[in-house]
Amino acid sequence: MKSNGRDVYLVASGDLRESANQMCWPEQARMEKALVQMLESLGARVIRAHPYDRVKQHGFIDSQKMGLEVFRGIPSDAAVVVAEAVWQYSHHLLGGLWTHQGPILTVANWSGRWPGLVGMLNLNGSLTKAGVAYSSLWSETFKDTFFREGLKQWLETGQVSHDQSHVRDFDLVKIAAGDERQGREFGRKFKARKWIMGVFDEGCMGMFNAIIPDHLLYGTGVFKERLSQSTLYAEMLKISDDEATDVYRWLQKKGLKFKLRSRNPIS
Repeated sequence: MKSNGRDVYLVASGDLRESANQMCWPEQARMEKALVQMLESLGARVIRAHPYDRVKQHGFIDSQKMGLEVFRGIPSDAAVVVAEAVWQYSHHLLGGLWTHQGPILTVANWSGRWPGLVGMLNLNGSLTKAGVAYSSLWSETFKDTFFREGLKQWLETGQVSHDQSHVRDFDLVKIAAGDERQGREFGRKFKARKWIMGVFDEGCMGMFNAIIPDHLLYGTGVFKERLSQSTLYAEMLKISDDEATDVYRWLQKKGLKFKLRSRNPIS
């Protein structure tokens, strides 16, 4: 399936929780409206790759399975814009983007309330780890010159170039000889002694970027102890009510306040 050169396919990943998607949808819809207006003003024809779901009451891709189904309907060479105004689970899109051959642009809002930028950066980290080429843009209004010029460049060339003059190669950084010796000595001792790092719910919320490959981590002297919810529950069963009560009261004495929906479970 080949794409029309003017067509831009828009996708939006959301949460796994339906309540979160429903609450966040109005903000996502506002963001998409402004984004689509800018794309159309630059000559693009925007095709939303998945419709608003009247039953679920939101228009997000809310599972990995749905994400794969959506990308089956997108031409492999098409221009794809990932629009994120809120937090999202990256694995919803990663499978489809992993093998996509057309230009990819991740776009986020710049907001102190709605965490689209954080969601976009999580997806960006996953795409970078996967070796998938992409570009990114962000805006508060989607009408500013920075955003418009970047979007225009992406539509014309398939990529966005950002000023990276502030970036320095670490090999060019000068470190005091004493500091370098101290750091290397610590590193040798650390690696020789070896350590265990507990990892709970690895890859939570689709964060492929947060999964450190074992063979790379082990080379530093750190080894994983993978923890699971079932193990946590099993260990919780070993805790007596008296011990749990002591911990609860200790936390209260330290100033921690518990706002419980039911009455205080400990009298």
